Amino acid sequence: MKNKVLIHCSLLALASSLLAACGKEAPKPAASAAPAPVAVEAPVAVKLGFAAPLTGPQAHYGKEMQNGIVLALDEINAEKIKIGGKAVKFELLSEDDQADPKQGAVVAQKLADAKIQGMLGHFNSGTSIPASRVYAEAGIPQIAMATSPQYTAQGFKTTFRAMTSDTQQGGVMGSFAVGKLQAKAIAIIDDRTAYGQGLADEFEKAVKAAGGNVVKREFTNDKAVDFRAILTSIKKANADLIFFGGADAQGGTMVAQMRELGVKAQFVGGEMLKSPKFIELAGPSAEGTIASLAGLPLDKMPGGPGYATKYKAKFNAEVEIYSPYSYDATRVMVAAMQRADSTEPAKYLPELAKTKQAGITSANIEYDEKGDLKAGGITVYQVQKGAWVVLETAGM
Repeated sequence: MKNKVLIHCSLLALASSLLAACGKEAPKPAASAAPAPVAVEAPVAVKLGFAAPLTGPQAHYGKEMQNGIVLALDEINAEKIKIGGKAVKFELLSEDDQADPKQGAVVAQKLADAKIQGMLGHFNSGTSIPASRVYAEAGIPQIAMATSPQYTAQGFKTTFRAMTSDTQQGGVMGSFAVGKLQAKAIAIIDDRTAYGQGLADEFEKAVKAAGGNVVKREFTNDKAVDFRAILTSIKKANADLIFFGGADAQGGTMVAQMRELGVKAQFVGGEMLKSPKFIELAGPSAEGTIASLAGLPLDKMPGGPGYATKYKAKFNAEVEIYSPYSYDATRVMVAAMQRADSTEPAKYLPELAKTKQAGITSANIEYDEKGDLKAGGITVYQVQKGAWVVLETAGM
């Protein structure tokens, strides 16, 4: 009887334990590890340099030039291009050279030491020329806004232009003054900068080649504000046309003082006069002023209307003079890197020299052996009713 009780108890215990086991959840299998995230390679930084006057009376030129570059690089970076099999991102290192030749050389060395892979600038001929030696010695390709013939006459393989040279512009305007304007007694003033003097020299050559008569050649500087002594001398010479090689800050004041002194001569200049600031400074005296500018008017450029729209959308400003050219220069330099499949200056420099591409400013951007643009007409403008309007385009 005792054994039966023990067996019965054992069976009850076993049944109880089985019931308890059934009430428990089965152990869950171990969760499998999540797949490791795929590493995204960061784009390789490509450093481009930029320098121009960003302070002082010529800052508006430099800022507009910079805007064209920024617009182009923003678009290029959004395209997520690859060079040498790697994604790249372009960075712009900007410096203020204050339109000063000595500062230009200092800035150039700073950018070269920063190991930029290309240079977009400088703006002024006076800064571009001394800076170009620094870039040439470092093997850095440079596309400058400089228009002085001296810039590309130095023989450096690294120098290229964004605009036509003063040889083209001065030549067109000299012939225009004698042939179209029928000027009989021409006075010439320059600001002694590489740009102003170079443009005035080319203008004088063209005037004489066309049979014109230069009755006075005077000079000032790019900081001057009083031109009355020079203008009084020119008035005595009975000049019927005054050509000024210089910037709008001086040109606007100069033409206002001309009219104050009763000088009725036609006032003519290069592209640095063709700005809203010139009209603002000169006031009513700006009326009738004639200025030349490289290439076609913005609305006639191959990509001009579209460029004007996107420029306004990004900067809430109108295109003035230089930004379409700096935009094209940026695109040209990057395209050369893409063709070479390298951002190394020594590797893409030969491709830059062989450039043949369409841009905003021209349907065919191409360089000669010196780095000058092969094609480049000049458009002549005049201030009429307080605004610049096209008179004619020559040399296209």
